[in-house]
Amino acid sequence: MLYRSGVALAIFSYILWGITPLYYRLMPGAQPLELLAQRIIWSIPLLLIIRYLIKNKTFWQQVWQDKRSIILCLFSSAVMAVSWSAFTYALTHGQVLAASLGYFINPLFSILLGMLFLHERLAIAEKMAVMFILAGVGYQILQYGELPLLALVMGSAFAIYGLIRKFIRFDVITSLFLEALWLLPLAIVIMFWLDNQGESAVLSGDFEIKLLYMLTAPVTILPLLFFTAAIKRTTLTVIGLAQYIEPTIQFLLAIFLFNELFDSVKGVSFSLIWIGLLFCILSLFHKRYIEHHKNPPFITGRDKTL
Repeated sequence: MLYRSGVALAIFSYILWGITPLYYRLMPGAQPLELLAQRIIWSIPLLLIIRYLIKNKTFWQQVWQDKRSIILCLFSSAVMAVSWSAFTYALTHGQVLAASLGYFINPLFSILLGMLFLHERLAIAEKMAVMFILAGVGYQILQYGELPLLALVMGSAFAIYGLIRKFIRFDVITSLFLEALWLLPLAIVIMFWLDNQGESAVLSGDFEIKLLYMLTAPVTILPLLFFTAAIKRTTLTVIGLAQYIEPTIQFLLAIFLFNELFDSVKGVSFSLIWIGLLFCILSLFHKRYIEHHKNPPFITGRDKTL
């Protein structure tokens, strides 16, 4: 039961992330900087409440003693700000397909970062994955004569964020709270600057606009809570497979609901990237198979799914 609930939570969290474009569809043309500022401001009280309610958390005394992790939260917050700004720009400016592409090519950057900084050796399937994903991105560059910048920024920033988070020793909610806290001065400066320029949609808008911006915090954080719960209840293989639900939903929304352009060039590019992702999935299964046989799980009579 525990394993099944973990699978369900993982799928549910990625479905929520996948349908996020539907929410931002209500905010066409919104400024990414103001969205970032409002998300930071409203995330802080929300994260404090969640942190108070959860049991498994890093105590404040442990937080202040771990200066290294606090500084790492500063760097992760900066990368997160870049990633989230690119993501919200894509969702509010008719480029959901670019957001989908960014998350599809994310494994490429994760593999490369693991090789460069964690000294991980690439399996044959991972090498094939890198080749096909590079071919897919390269084909777009060759045909369009320009880089898919939004997708590359999103894919690389999210991978860098994941790398930094591997070295932070706080729980997820505490880490997110500290990241938001580091970015709070920036959020305040952004809001003052937009107000002085007369360009703040929040400060000049009606209650509905204010509410839409405020809700960007729970829209972002709630799926993360389900995801965190899923990690504790299921395997990394399930998480690795489920992560492709999000960009797949975004891809389908972009093509069939938002009517974004999907020409033959993107068709070839995405096809090559999907072949690369199949090799990523094969690598996940292979690693899981090896780990399972090296360290067979202890099965109890109570729960045979562990």
